[in-house]
Amino acid sequence: MTLLMFLVFLITEVGFAVYSAGIPAKNERCKRRLIVSGAELIIFLIMLLLPHIDLSFRFAGFALLLVIRLIAAAISYALNRKNDRKTSVFSSAAGAAGNIIMMAFSLIPAFLINDYQGRPVTGEHQIAQANAILIDRTRTEQFEDDGSFREVPVHFFYPADVSDADNSLPLVIFSHGAFGWYQSNTSTYMELASHGYVVVSLDHPYHSMYTKDSTGKTITVDPGFFRTALSLGSSDEDSTDRFETTQAWMELREADMTFALDTLKKTASEHSFDDSWCFADSEPDTIKAATDMIDTGKIGLMGHSLGGATAVSVGRRSDISAVIDLDGSMIGEETAVENGNFVTDDTPYPTPLLNIDHESHHNERIQARESGYPYSNNIILDNAVDGHDTYFKNTEHMNFTDLPLFAPALAKNLGTGSADPADCIDRVNALVLDFFDSYLKDGGDFSADESY
Repeated sequence: MTLLMFLVFLITEVGFAVYSAGIPAKNERCKRRLIVSGAELIIFLIMLLLPHIDLSFRFAGFALLLVIRLIAAAISYALNRKNDRKTSVFSSAAGAAGNIIMMAFSLIPAFLINDYQGRPVTGEHQIAQANAILIDRTRTEQFEDDGSFREVPVHFFYPADVSDADNSLPLVIFSHGAFGWYQSNTSTYMELASHGYVVVSLDHPYHSMYTKDSTGKTITVDPGFFRTALSLGSSDEDSTDRFETTQAWMELREADMTFALDTLKKTASEHSFDDSWCFADSEPDTIKAATDMIDTGKIGLMGHSLGGATAVSVGRRSDISAVIDLDGSMIGEETAVENGNFVTDDTPYPTPLLNIDHESHHNERIQARESGYPYSNNIILDNAVDGHDTYFKNTEHMNFTDLPLFAPALAKNLGTGSADPADCIDRVNALVLDFFDSYLKDGGDFSADESY
C-alpha cells in the first residue's frame, strides 16, 4: 500500500512537471503548483480510508511534508501573482525531482515498518495497559552527570475484565535485549495477559533504543553501549576486557530488574504507592488495579538476549518460581576469567528454567559441549534443578521477538531465519504460556520437544 501511495504521487509530480513545461510564466506556474499541492493533500486524506495507511508515525513525516509544501506554494503564489517573468523548463523538472526525493525520504518509515497490529490472543480476558516510571533513589544515573537518580520505566499488560482477582494473579517481568525496547515482545505479553497474568515489561534506559524519563524527555540508546554491543562478539579485546564490559552491563540490568521486582512486591502487598512511583495523573487507578492483582508468591522472569541473561541471574532469588531465557547467553552467571576462559557459577540453579535458542545458537552450544569449552548456558542447564532446553529450526536471533512482523528489513539485518515470523512467534508464545502455566498456575508437568 505504501508503494501504491508513492507511485500515485510520483505520477502526480511527473505529470505536473510535463504540464508546467508549456507554461513558462512564473505566476501561472505558481498558481498551478498551489492547485497541485492542494490536490495532493486531498488525495492523501482520501487514501487514509485505505487499509495500512494512517496518521501514525509511519506517515506523519509525509503528511507534514504535504502541509508544508501547500503552505510554501500558497506563499510563493502570493508573492508572484503579478510576476509574468519567464522560467526555464529545467527549473520545473528540477523542482519535480526535488519533490519526489523529499516524498521518498518522508516515506522511509512506512517502507521499513509494517502496519503491525499484533497477534491474535487465545485467552478469554480483555487486556488493559498502563505505564509508570520507578525512581531508584539509592542509585545515581551513571549515564548522566547531573546527579539524577536511576529511573526504570515499567509497562503493564493485565486482564481488564477481572474484578475479584485481589492478589491472585501471577506476575511475569520481562527484560528486553541490547538496544531493544519494552514493546519487543508485545505479542507475548498480550497472550499471557489474556490468560490471566500481570505482565510488566521494563525499559533499561540507555540500553533501550529509546524511552522517556520522568520529565518527559526522550532517552535514546547510549552510543558507546550501542557500538560495543554490536562489535563485542567480533572485537579483538581479550577475555578480561570482555568480562569487565559485560559484567558492568549485567550489574546495571540486574539492579533495574531487582528494584522493579521489589517495588512491585511492596506495592502489591501494601496496596499503596511510595515515592518511587511516577505516573501521569490518569494512571494511578489503572496501575493500582494491576498491582492489586499480583500474587507475590507466583513470580516469573523472562527476557530476550541480554534481557534473558538478566532474568536468569535475578532468577536465583528464592521468591522467583520460573525463568525463561529467549536466546540469551547467560553472561550474568560468569564469575571470573581464568586462562582466557570464562568461569561460570556451577552451583545448582534453583529455579525452574526454560532455555529457548535459535538453530545456530543451539548448534554452537553442541559444539562447545563436544569441544569441552565451558559455555555458561551449558553449565547452568547441566546444574539446574529443573532445567528445560529447546530450539526452533530455521530461526535466528530476532525470530523470538515481534520485530520481524513490525520492521522486517531491520529484523533481517539483525538476524532472522527462513521460518515464518508469525507462526514462529505464535509457537514461542504458546510454549512460554505452557511453561508459566505449569510453574505459576499449577498447570501440571511441563515438557518441551527437542526442537520445533
